[in-house]
Parts: sequence; C-alpha cells; structure tokens
Amino acid sequence: MLRAALTSGGGRLTTLLSLHHARLLSSSSSTIAALFSDATPPADPAAAVQSAGVDLSHPDTVPALLLDPGLAGNYPAASRFFSWAASDPAAKAALNSRSFNSMLQLAAAHGDADRFWSLVTSMRSRGYGISKPAFRAASESFRAKDMARDADLLQDAFAAYGRNSAAAEVCKVLRAPDKDDASKLAILGELGVEVTDELVALVVEKVGQQPRQAMVFFRWVEQSAGSGMGWGKVYNATARVLGREDHIEEFREVLRKMRGKGLEMDRDVYVTVTDRFLKREMVEDAVDLYRFMTSRPEKLSAEDFVFLLKKVVVTGDLDLKLVTRVMRYYQYAGKEVKACTFSSVLKSLRSVARLGESGRVLMAMKEGGFVPGSADHEKAILAMCDAGNIEEACKYLADVEESGHKLGSKAWSYLVQKYSLGENVDMAVSCFHEMLGRSDNENVGSALEAMVSGLYKKKGAKDAFKILKKLISEKAVVPWQTTYKYLIHKLIRQGHLKQAFEVLGLMKSNSYPPFIEPFITQISKSGTVDDALGLLDATSSKGLPSRTVYVRLFQALFKEERHELAQQLLSQSPASIQNHADVCDIFSRMKLEEPIAAVLADG
Repeated sequence: MLRAALTSGGGRLTTLLSLHHARLLSSSSSTIAALFSDATPPADPAAAVQSAGVDLSHPDTVPALLLDPGLAGNYPAASRFFSWAASDPAAKAALNSRSFNSMLQLAAAHGDADRFWSLVTSMRSRGYGISKPAFRAASESFRAKDMARDADLLQDAFAAYGRNSAAAEVCKVLRAPDKDDASKLAILGELGVEVTDELVALVVEKVGQQPRQAMVFFRWVEQSAGSGMGWGKVYNATARVLGREDHIEEFREVLRKMRGKGLEMDRDVYVTVTDRFLKREMVEDAVDLYRFMTSRPEKLSAEDFVFLLKKVVVTGDLDLKLVTRVMRYYQYAGKEVKACTFSSVLKSLRSVARLGESGRVLMAMKEGGFVPGSADHEKAILAMCDAGNIEEACKYLADVEESGHKLGSKAWSYLVQKYSLGENVDMAVSCFHEMLGRSDNENVGSALEAMVSGLYKKKGAKDAFKILKKLISEKAVVPWQTTYKYLIHKLIRQGHLKQAFEVLGLMKSNSYPPFIEPFITQISKSGTVDDALGLLDATSSKGLPSRTVYVRLFQALFKEERHELAQQLLSQSPASIQNHADVCDIFSRMKLEEPIAAVLADG
C-alpha cells in the first residue's frame, strides 16, 4: 500500500529513473537509508553522501531518492536525510518544489501530520505549491488512515494554492509592460482561468495600486464571468481601486454600471473613496458619490450627511451649489435635517476663517430645503459681524426681517457694537435707531454703552452726550449705570462739567445713586465756586441740598489746602449747611490747625 501511495500520480518514479544515472539510484537510496538510519547522523553527512556516489546537484536526484523504496521504506531515515539536506548550505540548493512534494507524500503515507504541515508552511515561504500528484497521494493516505480533518485541510490548502496560482498568472499578464490593453485581454482569455469571487478579490488586492491594470482586469471579468458571479463584490472591489483623481472617468463608468444592474456600494468602500476624494479636494466628486449612495438611505447616517456638509464648506473654494445639492440629496432620501446642523456648519466655517460666508451658506442650505429658524439667522448675523463683514450682516438682517422673521434685539445690538468699534460710528447710531424701531427698548444697554464709547472715541464726549440725551428724552431708553459713569469720566476729562452735571440729573431720573467721586476730585483740585455750586445743585433733592455732598466737598478742598475756596463756598451755602454739626466741626478743626502750623513755621 505504501508503494502504491508513493507511486500514484502517473508513474513519476519511472520517469525519474529514466535519467542517465537512474541505474545508480536504487543502491544509492539504500546507502543513504543506512547512513541516516541511526538517530545520530554521520560526522560528515556531505562527505558520506558524496562517497555513496549521489549527485545532489541534479534537480531530480532528491525527489527520486525519496520515492525509491530503498529510502522511502525507511521513513525515519528519509526524514533525517531531508532535514539535513534542508539545512546544509550545499545540499539546500538542490531542494526544489518536486523535492518538497516527494517528502509531503512520504509524511502523509506515514501519518506524520506535524511534519506534513510544517513542510507545507516551508513550501509557502519559498513560493512552492502542492502538486496534483502529491495532493492525490496525500489525500488517499490521510483518508486511508482516518485522518479526515487533515484531508479536509489539505483540500482547502490545495484549492487556495490553485487560486493564488491563477491570480499570479492573471497579475503577470496585467503587469506585462510591453502589451497594450487589447493584447492583455486576449492573453487573459487564453489562460483558461475560472473567474470566481475569490479570484477577483486576490487580483484586486495585488493590483490595487495600479488602477489601469485593475480596469483591464475588470473588463476581462465582465467578458468572462459566468452567471454565478457575485457582481456586487466585483464592482465594489473595482470602485475602491478606481476612486481617485487620475481615473475618475473609469470610476464614474463603474458607478453607471452598478446603477444599471441595481447593485449597491458597500459602506466601507463609500467611506474609503469619499475620504480619498476629500483629501484631494475632489469635493464635487464626493457629492456625486453621496448622491449615488442616497438611493439606499439605510446605508447612510445623519453623521455622514453632516460630515460631508462640513467638508464642502471648508475644502477648496466654497461652492454654494454643492451645499444646496447635499441638502437636497439628504432630504430626498427621506431624512430630516436636525436643528443643530447649522451650528455644526458654523464651527467648520470658523475653523477656516470663513465666518463671513455664514449668511450665504445658510441661504444655500435654505435653497436645499432647510428651514432656518430665527436662531439660525441670528447666529449667521453674529458670525458675519465677528468676521468683520458688518455691511453684509446689516443687509442680511434687514432682508430677514422683511421676509417675516422677528429677530430679537441681540442681532441688532451686536451690529451696533461692531459698528461702534469701527470707523463708521454714524452707522452704529443708525442701527441703534433701527433696533429701537423693530423691538422694545429693553435689553439695549450693551449696544448703547458700546455706541457711547464709539462716539466718544470718534467725536468726543460732548457729542456722545448729546446723542445719548436725545435718545433718553425721545426714545425713553434706559442706559446702564456704567454707561453714565463712563460718560461722566470722559466729560470731566474734556472739561465739560456742565454736561457732566446733566448726566447726574439723568442718573437721578433712572433712580441710580449720584456718581460724585470724579466731580469732587476735579473741583477740589482745580474747580471754582460756581463749579462746586453746580455739583451741589445737581445733587440736591426736591430743592434741598445734599449735606453729604457738602461735607465731602469741604473735606476734599481742605485736603487740597484750598481753604479760601472752602470759605467762599461756605459763605454761599444755606444756613442749614453752615450750622450743620459736621460742617462746623470741619472748619473748627481747620482753625485749630492753622495756629499750630504758623508756630511750626516760625520755629
């Protein structure tokens, strides 16, 4: 039975023994069996083999020896001989594919599964495959020994090798540098290779970096594949390879054929190709591919939609038509756009310094079916202002409100603030009036304060006061307390005490406490009696003077050693002030200190 297993496969031994040195093999194999029968090999195996008259340099020597009964009948010796030959530098070169296949037959015939699969691994590393004779002989041996699992594994290994061999043959044709596409197609047709899903996967994996070769292969598959072909796998594999800038027309051709056959693109292929397109700024192609995918909306998510929309607004030159298209495709697929979508888009615009385009982007989204709310319009306006695109933001705001949207004061307030920071402060005033006309007078404090600051910087404190006073009297606006304080400081600094006193009156009308500190500082240092009386008049209540202001003013004048001015002011004060205990105490202490100062000066 052993001999039958070893010689099955078409008289291989007879062919080998027909060589000119075949008559020596029978005795040589017995000699080698004797040399390697002992577990301890000869001291110098190479010399011993050479003495036996064996020429290992001949490619058929080792295969023939292994299958000759003299050595094949002594499996341990044959195994040791092969191990030595595989490790010896000189003998190793003599081991070819036939040598390994012969040893495979021996290992299987003796049920040595460990050695068998170890040999298979070594063969793969050398690029050798299992021959048909070896496969048949080993399969028979395994099944005869009830080693069904090994027989099945061998079947899979042999089939895999066959597929790999076929793929290698196909790739060799595809890579031929001296052949045009038509010649390659003709040669492929003559190979007689069966086109299967596995073959397609193997070849595409090998030529994936060469789209031209992949396209030729794809056309051959279309011509040669049978009815059982898994076309979805074929087209998806091809689309993955061709989805690139230099083969975009071929890629589009694949998409057309897929659509014609009703085939779907796998999600992983879509993600891979889309990512490649966007990295190369092929935004329109990415949008076209998204449209193709929306025919099966279950394969796409809201995240895919937002991701693409964000990429469209940041990649390359902004194309608003693509924004509109993405919106339409998503909604045509029956999907609902979330309210937070525009906020996500704004973040992307900010990341590439395109906030100035916010209004136009929102309008493009609206054209695509998005229904922006007042909050979205407000966000767009604020974004345009942040980008310095104030004129467009102002026009956008007016257009939005004319279309029926009622925006709050925040957008107008922001416009006023931005105009106030720029050169066109008159536009800030105009926008402020516009804001008052479209909303109530509440929540205008921040805009008013910014406008007053801008007016002061561009036109001075006096003009800022005039405009503020007019707004208060005609529009009943209520400035913040800090606005009043700011204006008082600026008016005093520029020498407009009279107007500053009026500001105190305005503060009183808004129930704010009087802000007298800067007045007292200014008057005590360089003011006149009239200035002091003006402050006292502005801070009086119902015609009654403020004793607190008098006391603080007298204290400040004495601190600055302006005694004469203090005496003049006292002489023009009402009797209730002159006789007030705190005032009398201040002047009494002053009279006591004067003689002491004179004595010290004389001493």
